[in-house]
This record gives sequence, C-alpha cells and structure tokens, in this order.
Amino acid sequence: MTPTDLAHQLAHWRQWIGRTEQRRDVITAAPLVGLAATLDRPDPAPQPGEPVAPLAHWLYFLPAARQSELGADGHALRGGFLPPVPLPRRMWAGGRLQFHHPLRVGDEVTRTSTIQQVDAKAGRSGPLVFVTVRHEIANAHGTALSEEHDIVYREAPPARPAGAAWSAPAPQAAPADADFSRDIAPDPVLLFRYSALTFNGHRIHYDRKHVTEVEGYPGLVVHGPLIATLLVDLLRGERPQAELAHFGFTAVRPLFEPRGFRVCGREEPGGGFALWASDAQGLLAMRAEARVR
Repeated sequence: MTPTDLAHQLAHWRQWIGRTEQRRDVITAAPLVGLAATLDRPDPAPQPGEPVAPLAHWLYFLPAARQSELGADGHALRGGFLPPVPLPRRMWAGGRLQFHHPLRVGDEVTRTSTIQQVDAKAGRSGPLVFVTVRHEIANAHGTALSEEHDIVYREAPPARPAGAAWSAPAPQAAPADADFSRDIAPDPVLLFRYSALTFNGHRIHYDRKHVTEVEGYPGLVVHGPLIATLLVDLLRGERPQAELAHFGFTAVRPLFEPRGFRVCGREEPGGGFALWASDAQGLLAMRAEARVR
C-alpha cells in the first residue's frame, strides 16, 4: 500500500468515526471462576452481588462471529462495526480505563461502543492503521466503567528463509527498580484457557505452525489483555483492599511462549503505581499506570 493509497483509504475509513453499537450481557459467575483458575488464584466462587475484579469485563460482550465469517487467521472478517481495514494483522495496542463503580455478579449490563478515532502512518515495517474505540459499560446504577481501546492493523510479514530471525521491534530496557514483581511461565495451556475465556479464535495464541510459518513469530503470542490482567492482578495482590480507579497500558513488544516473563510494579509519589512487563532479556514488553482509591 503506497502513501497515496493509504491517505485515500484513510479518508474512507474515517467515515466510520462516530458509529456506535450496543450489546447487552449478564455478569455470570462461571467466567469469573475460570479467570481466577487461569490466574492461579485461590478465590472462592463469587456470589450474587459481589464486585467483579478489574478487567474481568473483558470476559463479557464476547464476539460471536459464525464459523463461516472467520478469516484464515481465526479473526472475524473485516467490516461491520469496525472500518474494513484490509491489513491482515490486527493487534490490541493498549487502552485507558476509568472505573466509576464496581460491576457485580448478577448485574444486567449494557456496553455502548463508539468509533472515536482512525489514524494511519508509515511504520518501519509498512503502513500502520490505528482505530480507537470508546466503550461505556453501564449497570442499573449508571456507567460503571469507561474504556478507550486502541487497535492497530499491520501488513503481513514478508516471507522469511527457514531459520531466519524474527524482526523484533526496537528494544527498550525495562525499569530495574520494581517494588514488587511476579515471574510468569507461559505455556500453551495458559494461552488456550485465556483464549477460551474470551472466545478468541486468533490462531497466533494456540496454533504453533500458523504463528511461526505464516505470521513469522518465534512462538505462540501471549495475549495483550492477558498481560494487562496479570499486571492488575499483581497490584491486587499488593494492595488487596484498594479499589482501582484508573488503569492505562501500552503494548511495546510481544511476549512469546515458552519464554518466561516478569510483571512488575512500583509505587509512585501521590499514590499512583507504575506497572510493566519485561521479557527474559529484561526488555520492556508492556508499560502501564494505575491509580487506586
């Protein structure tokens, strides 16, 4: 895609700005039990009326594309609510969340989603298209949380000779001054369980042949939302009585199974927290910030 083509297409895709869709769901206990097990938490089964852990809302309002509506990579085909960006790689780039009051088990909830922004630029590996979607999730007491979700679209990688190294993003050293941390050993079972919890059919998380031979990655890709959830879970362990008010995160570099990684945190002046994930070489994979009440 040439710069001229990209500019022309961007004008078309921006016609999606302002489009909305609304979905309804019920906060049931079973996905929460599955998430706790996946995070290796000894939580008792949640009871009606109990608050839901931060980021567990990602287990609801799940996509339900029919099998015939999926692309070769397991993602739903382009179009519909999101603009029809033809670039084949679609990744969760980051997000910003404001927590107003807790969602609770048994709540009937509504998510209103709006296309907020569409941008594009020429990256080192080709064109990049960024779509920001704003979600407002409400229960009977009004808006419980507001979320801005950043999606990035990229070209497929060029064919690589057998054994050629993956072209990694420019490395950035992770901070070395964590106050608390946890080592994570990702394996195919962990990634499969999270894919199942979120009904995520993207083959980069479970199909080793596809991810290495088609996508060009060195191993199964750890989900960005899973890394973000592990960061929040780390903070919950450090401040179990605190209530999360804000969380923002940016994916910097992919993490791959079976390589271990570390989630880390540091308390900042004013009561905030810096959070990050680093790979086995100490390179930054995700940066985040959080505020608690």
